[in-house]
Amino acid sequence: MTFKHYFKAAINWTFNSSRVESTSKFYSKSHQITIEGKPILNISAAKAFKGDPELYNPEDLLLSSLVSCHMMSYLYVCSQNGIEVLEYIDNAEAILEVSADGSGRFTEVRLYPKVKIANSDKIQEALNLHTKANQLCFIANSCNFPVLHNATCETA
Repeated sequence: MTFKHYFKAAINWTFNSSRVESTSKFYSKSHQITIEGKPILNISAAKAFKGDPELYNPEDLLLSSLVSCHMMSYLYVCSQNGIEVLEYIDNAEAILEVSADGSGRFTEVRLYPKVKIANSDKIQEALNLHTKANQLCFIANSCNFPVLHNATCETA
């Protein structure tokens, strides 16, 4: 049996004439995403694509979604297997390739989870559970590129 959950987001962008260059039309990439009941997200393109480097960009948010979803899936499988997680840190990286025609795509994401657990007898099992977490991760299951894991685990 499958269950469907629906999510909604709205975008708001307005032309800003103060950002137009005199020799060519340049549209500001900054905009807002609203999701009912949550703070507004101020977003732009990545700096490499003439965006505001102080704002989040879609690439940041995609990588953040993968990191967050994997962690939550991992905590779930650890709880199902009696592993007490004390700390979870990840410094993930993504590779985006841009073609000559301006199109692009992510080709790979690498997660580097560093996990601390309570029981040293469970270190290998805790490491192995990253595979199960990846299989359950909603976001990773929606991607057309590999999400790789270079996990470490230690006890407190």
